[in-house]
Amino acid sequence: MSTSQIAFLKGHGTENDFVIVPDPDNALTLPADVVARLCDRRAGIGGDGLLHVVRSAAHPEARHLADEAEWFMDYRNADGSIAEMCGNGVRVFAHHLQRAGLVEEGDLTIATRGGAKRVHLAKNGDITVSMGRALLPEENATVRVGDRSWPTRNVNMGNPHAVAFVDDLDHAGDLLAAPPVSPDTVYPDGVNVEFVVDRAPRHVAMRVHERGSGETRSCGTGACAVAVAAARRDGADPARTGLPVTYRVDLPGGTLVITEHPDGAIDMTGPAVIVAEGVIDPAWLETF
Repeated sequence: MSTSQIAFLKGHGTENDFVIVPDPDNALTLPADVVARLCDRRAGIGGDGLLHVVRSAAHPEARHLADEAEWFMDYRNADGSIAEMCGNGVRVFAHHLQRAGLVEEGDLTIATRGGAKRVHLAKNGDITVSMGRALLPEENATVRVGDRSWPTRNVNMGNPHAVAFVDDLDHAGDLLAAPPVSPDTVYPDGVNVEFVVDRAPRHVAMRVHERGSGETRSCGTGACAVAVAAARRDGADPARTGLPVTYRVDLPGGTLVITEHPDGAIDMTGPAVIVAEGVIDPAWLETF
């Protein structure tokens, strides 16, 4: 890890918060232990994850997308592990690029490990991310909290989700540890688990345990997975009806609006905020 000064920003999307490290030329090495310390809320800056901002052409995992997307979101979970995608993270990433003068209002494409994501930066500040299409694997699992258990719907949004519909969000427990999901063969690399209650027609609320991060205030891909699972439970499938379906999804940190279109494309709309920016102390980095 270089001991020269490293700039950072802190931002959030519906209170799903991130450490942002601009590094256009991919000059920084960010080992898992350094990422985990940066995301530590007591010993570091604090965040649910880290957004490493790199030009696609400069990163070996994104060079194949460089013609399509100038920027690559090298996303890390709070424990330092690498993740495929983060929906709230994409909004914050795009907002940072616009704030830094690197992109303009309107449409752009961002490369992620979950593929290229189309983004629209609206005049009112809302950011819409085209999240791709949901996959609905047939193999499902059961999640357990204490002496309660629920069947889950398997939804893949570029990362895996297990969606459970419950009577009360408190039934999810404290979510400090990953809720056990069985059989574990359904999600061999772990899973994000969503607990969902109904609020009104096409309006749900959720809590989530994010793989590698614990309970977070918001999860964009999780909100998409929840909307798709709720739509199928409610008998709505845009591919069959030819009509888009929209769900309001309330999370502890705010509200996201999720629309699934007849071609399967899913749009997620919500806010993004940059809270602060500064420089990581080189002396602190030398402790690694």
